[in-house]
Amino acid sequence: MSATNPGAAAIEQAIRAAKQNGRPALSAFLTAGFPDRESFAPLLRDVAAEADLVEVGVPFSDPMADGVTIQRSSRIALEDGVTLQWILDAVEQLPASSPLVLMGYLNPFLSFGLERLAETAVKAGISGLIVPDLPYEECRPLRDVADAAGLALIQLVTPVTPRERLATLCEASRGFVYAVTMTGTTGSTNSPGRAEAPLADYLQRVREVSPLPVLAGFGIRSAEQLAQVGEHADGAIVGSALIETLERNEDPVAFLRSLRGGEAKGKGASS
Repeated sequence: MSATNPGAAAIEQAIRAAKQNGRPALSAFLTAGFPDRESFAPLLRDVAAEADLVEVGVPFSDPMADGVTIQRSSRIALEDGVTLQWILDAVEQLPASSPLVLMGYLNPFLSFGLERLAETAVKAGISGLIVPDLPYEECRPLRDVADAAGLALIQLVTPVTPRERLATLCEASRGFVYAVTMTGTTGSTNSPGRAEAPLADYLQRVREVSPLPVLAGFGIRSAEQLAQVGEHADGAIVGSALIETLERNEDPVAFLRSLRGGEAKGKGASS
Protein backbone atom coordinates (compact mmCIF):
# COMPACT_ATOMS: atom_id res chain seq x y z
CA MET A 1 0.00 0.00 0.00
CA SER A 2 2.90 2.35 0.71
CA ALA A 3 3.72 2.49 -3.00
CA THR A 4 0.42 4.28 -3.65
CA ASN A 5 0.26 6.19 -0.36
CA PRO A 6 2.81 9.05 -0.36
CA GLY A 7 2.65 9.59 3.39
CA ALA A 8 3.15 5.93 4.19
CA ALA A 9 5.98 5.68 1.67
CA ALA A 10 7.80 8.66 3.20
CA ILE A 11 7.53 7.22 6.71
CA GLU A 12 8.60 3.73 5.68
CA GLN A 13 11.52 5.07 3.66
CA ALA A 14 12.80 7.16 6.57
CA ILE A 15 12.73 4.18 8.94
CA ARG A 16 14.37 1.79 6.50
CA ALA A 17 17.06 4.37 5.64
CA ALA A 18 18.09 4.49 9.30
CA LYS A 19 18.39 0.71 9.46
CA GLN A 20 20.38 0.70 6.24
CA ASN A 21 22.78 3.12 7.92
CA GLY A 22 23.31 0.59 10.67
CA ARG A 23 21.25 2.15 13.43
CA PRO A 24 17.72 1.86 14.81
CA ALA A 25 15.31 4.55 13.63
CA LEU A 26 14.39 7.14 16.25
CA SER A 27 10.92 8.67 16.41
CA ALA A 28 10.52 11.69 18.70
CA PHE A 29 7.23 12.79 20.27
CA LEU A 30 6.52 16.46 20.95
CA THR A 31 3.35 17.91 22.44
CA ALA A 32 2.32 20.67 20.04
CA GLY A 33 2.67 24.11 21.59
CA PHE A 34 4.85 22.90 24.47
CA PRO A 35 6.70 24.37 26.28
CA ASP A 36 5.01 27.40 24.69
CA ARG A 37 3.56 28.40 21.34
CA GLU A 38 6.36 30.82 20.48
CA SER A 39 9.16 28.27 20.83
CA PHE A 40 7.38 25.31 19.29
CA ALA A 41 8.21 25.97 15.61
CA PRO A 42 11.99 26.21 16.09
CA LEU A 43 11.83 23.26 18.50
CA LEU A 44 10.04 21.15 15.90
CA ARG A 45 12.55 22.18 13.25
CA ASP A 46 15.52 21.19 15.43
CA VAL A 47 14.02 17.88 16.54
CA ALA A 48 13.01 16.97 12.99
CA ALA A 49 16.59 17.53 11.88
CA GLU A 50 17.81 15.03 14.48
CA ALA A 51 15.07 12.38 14.59
CA ASP A 52 14.07 10.11 11.72
CA LEU A 53 10.39 10.73 12.41
CA VAL A 54 8.51 13.22 14.59
CA GLU A 55 5.14 12.62 16.22
CA VAL A 56 3.32 15.89 16.87
CA GLY A 57 0.93 15.35 19.76
CA VAL A 58 -2.44 17.11 19.74
CA PRO A 59 -3.20 18.28 23.30
CA PHE A 60 -6.42 16.82 24.69
CA SER A 61 -8.24 17.22 27.99
CA ASP A 62 -8.75 13.47 28.51
CA PRO A 63 -5.54 11.76 27.33
CA MET A 64 -6.34 8.21 28.35
CA ALA A 65 -3.12 6.63 27.03
CA ASP A 66 -0.77 9.26 28.41
CA GLY A 67 1.07 9.35 31.70
CA VAL A 68 1.50 12.38 33.92
CA THR A 69 4.38 13.89 31.95
CA ILE A 70 2.50 14.21 28.68
CA GLN A 71 -0.68 15.12 30.59
CA ARG A 72 1.20 18.08 32.10
CA SER A 73 2.47 19.21 28.71
CA SER A 74 -1.01 18.88 27.20
CA ARG A 75 -2.58 20.96 29.98
CA ILE A 76 0.01 23.70 29.53
CA ALA A 77 -0.51 23.75 25.76
CA LEU A 78 -4.30 23.86 26.08
CA GLU A 79 -4.10 26.69 28.62
CA ASP A 80 -1.90 28.54 26.13
CA GLY A 81 -4.64 28.31 23.51
CA VAL A 82 -3.25 25.53 21.32
CA THR A 83 -5.86 24.10 18.95
CA LEU A 84 -5.74 21.58 16.12
CA GLN A 85 -6.05 24.37 13.56
CA TRP A 86 -3.16 26.25 15.21
CA ILE A 87 -1.03 23.11 15.06
CA LEU A 88 -1.69 22.53 11.37
CA ASP A 89 -1.00 26.19 10.59
CA ALA A 90 2.26 26.10 12.56
CA VAL A 91 3.44 22.90 10.87
CA GLU A 92 2.59 24.20 7.40
CA GLN A 93 4.83 27.22 7.92
CA LEU A 94 7.82 25.04 8.80
CA PRO A 95 8.76 22.33 6.29
CA ALA A 96 10.43 19.57 8.29
CA SER A 97 13.46 17.53 7.33
CA SER A 98 11.86 14.29 8.56
CA PRO A 99 8.32 12.94 8.12
CA LEU A 100 5.75 14.28 10.58
CA VAL A 101 2.96 12.22 12.11
CA LEU A 102 0.00 13.80 13.88
CA MET A 103 -0.83 11.87 17.04
CA GLY A 104 -4.12 12.67 18.72
CA TYR A 105 -7.30 11.36 20.20
CA LEU A 106 -10.39 10.78 18.13
CA ASN A 107 -12.65 13.47 19.60
CA PRO A 108 -10.66 16.50 18.36
CA PHE A 109 -10.35 14.88 14.93
CA LEU A 110 -14.09 14.24 14.72
CA SER A 111 -14.83 17.79 15.85
CA PHE A 112 -12.50 19.12 13.16
CA GLY A 113 -14.06 16.88 10.51
CA LEU A 114 -12.30 13.84 9.10
CA GLU A 115 -12.22 14.92 5.46
CA ARG A 116 -11.15 18.42 6.43
CA LEU A 117 -8.49 16.94 8.72
CA ALA A 118 -7.03 14.78 5.95
CA GLU A 119 -7.02 17.61 3.43
CA THR A 120 -5.52 20.16 5.83
CA ALA A 121 -2.94 17.71 7.21
CA VAL A 122 -1.63 16.86 3.75
CA LYS A 123 -1.44 20.56 2.89
CA ALA A 124 0.54 21.13 6.10
CA GLY A 125 3.04 18.41 5.21
CA ILE A 126 1.82 15.73 7.62
CA SER A 127 2.60 12.17 6.47
CA GLY A 128 0.51 10.11 8.88
CA LEU A 129 -1.91 9.84 11.79
CA ILE A 130 -1.88 7.91 15.06
CA VAL A 131 -5.12 7.71 17.04
CA PRO A 132 -4.56 5.65 20.22
CA ASP A 133 -8.22 5.52 21.26
CA LEU A 134 -9.58 4.44 17.86
CA PRO A 135 -10.23 0.67 17.74
CA TYR A 136 -9.53 -1.10 14.46
CA GLU A 137 -13.20 -2.07 14.15
CA GLU A 138 -14.19 1.61 14.12
CA CYS A 139 -11.35 3.03 12.02
CA ARG A 140 -12.85 2.58 8.54
CA PRO A 141 -14.18 6.16 8.13
CA LEU A 142 -10.83 7.72 9.05
CA ARG A 143 -8.82 5.06 7.24
CA ASP A 144 -10.78 5.65 4.03
CA VAL A 145 -10.25 9.41 4.02
CA ALA A 146 -6.60 8.99 5.04
CA ASP A 147 -5.93 6.51 2.25
CA ALA A 148 -7.67 8.76 -0.26
CA ALA A 149 -5.58 11.74 0.83
CA GLY A 150 -2.30 9.83 0.92
CA LEU A 151 -1.94 9.80 4.71
CA ALA A 152 -0.73 6.81 6.70
CA LEU A 153 -3.09 5.64 9.45
CA ILE A 154 -0.76 3.83 11.84
CA GLN A 155 -2.04 0.97 14.00
CA LEU A 156 -0.90 0.13 17.52
CA VAL A 157 -0.33 -3.34 18.94
CA THR A 158 0.51 -4.42 22.49
CA PRO A 159 2.13 -7.39 24.24
CA VAL A 160 -1.36 -8.82 24.92
CA THR A 161 -2.67 -8.52 21.35
CA PRO A 162 -3.73 -12.04 20.22
CA ARG A 163 -1.80 -13.40 17.26
CA GLU A 164 -4.77 -13.38 14.87
CA ARG A 165 -5.60 -9.78 15.72
CA LEU A 166 -1.91 -8.89 15.54
CA ALA A 167 -1.83 -10.04 11.93
CA THR A 168 -4.97 -8.03 11.15
CA LEU A 169 -3.56 -4.85 12.68
CA CYS A 170 -0.18 -5.21 11.00
CA GLU A 171 -1.82 -5.73 7.62
CA ALA A 172 -4.07 -2.70 8.14
CA SER A 173 -1.33 -0.35 9.28
CA ARG A 174 0.41 2.14 7.01
CA GLY A 175 4.00 3.40 7.23
CA PHE A 176 4.96 1.38 10.30
CA VAL A 177 3.48 -0.67 13.12
CA TYR A 178 3.55 0.96 16.56
CA ALA A 179 4.49 -1.79 19.02
CA VAL A 180 3.63 -0.63 22.53
CA THR A 181 6.17 -2.33 24.78
CA MET A 182 4.16 -2.32 28.01
CA THR A 183 0.60 -2.29 29.20
CA GLY A 184 -0.39 0.99 30.82
CA THR A 185 0.20 4.65 30.05
CA THR A 186 3.16 6.46 28.54
CA GLY A 187 6.10 7.54 30.65
CA SER A 188 6.49 4.47 32.83
CA THR A 189 9.81 4.29 34.63
CA ASN A 190 9.91 0.54 34.11
CA SER A 191 12.69 -0.14 31.67
CA PRO A 192 11.75 -2.25 28.64
CA GLY A 193 15.19 -3.80 29.03
CA ARG A 194 14.37 -5.28 32.44
CA ALA A 195 12.22 -7.88 30.72
CA GLU A 196 14.65 -8.54 27.89
CA ALA A 197 13.45 -12.02 26.91
CA PRO A 198 9.70 -11.21 26.96
CA LEU A 199 10.35 -7.97 25.08
CA ALA A 200 12.45 -9.73 22.46
CA ASP A 201 9.86 -12.46 22.04
CA TYR A 202 7.05 -9.95 21.68
CA LEU A 203 8.84 -7.79 19.12
CA GLN A 204 9.85 -10.90 17.20
CA ARG A 205 6.18 -11.95 17.03
CA VAL A 206 5.27 -8.56 15.61
CA ARG A 207 8.07 -8.57 13.05
CA GLU A 208 7.16 -12.07 11.90
CA VAL A 209 3.71 -10.96 10.80
CA SER A 210 4.29 -7.30 9.89
CA PRO A 211 4.99 -6.37 6.27
CA LEU A 212 6.04 -2.93 7.57
CA PRO A 213 8.82 -1.63 9.83
CA VAL A 214 8.12 -1.97 13.55
CA LEU A 215 8.83 0.83 16.03
CA ALA A 216 8.74 0.14 19.75
CA GLY A 217 7.62 2.49 22.54
CA PHE A 218 6.77 3.46 25.45
CA GLY A 219 9.48 4.01 28.05
CA ILE A 220 12.63 4.62 25.98
CA ARG A 221 15.00 6.74 28.07
CA SER A 222 18.58 5.72 27.34
CA ALA A 223 21.03 4.74 24.62
CA GLU A 224 21.18 1.27 26.16
CA GLN A 225 17.43 0.82 25.78
CA LEU A 226 17.42 2.13 22.22
CA ALA A 227 20.23 -0.21 21.21
CA GLN A 228 18.55 -3.14 22.92
CA VAL A 229 15.20 -2.47 21.27
CA GLY A 230 17.00 -1.97 17.96
CA GLU A 231 18.14 -5.58 18.07
CA HIS A 232 14.54 -6.73 17.82
CA ALA A 233 12.69 -3.88 16.06
CA ASP A 234 13.40 -1.32 13.36
CA GLY A 235 13.51 1.54 15.85
CA ALA A 236 11.98 3.12 18.90
CA ILE A 237 9.81 6.03 19.98
CA VAL A 238 10.82 8.47 22.70
CA GLY A 239 8.15 10.68 24.23
CA SER A 240 7.94 11.31 27.96
CA ALA A 241 11.71 11.44 28.41
CA LEU A 242 11.96 14.10 25.70
CA ILE A 243 9.15 16.15 27.29
CA GLU A 244 10.92 15.91 30.66
CA THR A 245 14.10 17.18 29.00
CA LEU A 246 12.17 20.25 27.85
CA GLU A 247 10.67 20.70 31.33
CA ARG A 248 14.20 20.86 32.74
CA ASN A 249 15.16 23.47 30.12
CA GLU A 250 17.79 21.10 28.75
CA ASP A 251 18.82 20.73 25.12
CA PRO A 252 16.45 18.31 23.33
CA VAL A 253 18.86 17.78 20.43
CA ALA A 254 21.65 16.84 22.81
CA PHE A 255 19.30 14.40 24.52
CA LEU A 256 18.30 12.77 21.23
CA ARG A 257 21.96 12.44 20.27
CA SER A 258 22.70 10.87 23.65
CA LEU A 259 20.21 8.13 22.81
CA ARG A 260 22.53 7.23 19.93
CA GLY A 261 25.59 7.34 22.12
CA GLY A 262 26.42 10.86 20.96
CA GLU A 263 26.12 10.13 17.23
CA ALA A 264 24.27 12.64 15.07
CA LYS A 265 21.51 11.54 12.70
CA GLY A 266 22.83 9.75 9.65
CA LYS A 267 26.08 8.57 11.28
CA GLY A 268 26.97 5.07 12.27
CA ALA A 269 25.23 2.87 14.82
CA SER A 270 25.54 3.68 18.49
CA SER A 271 26.23 1.17 21.17
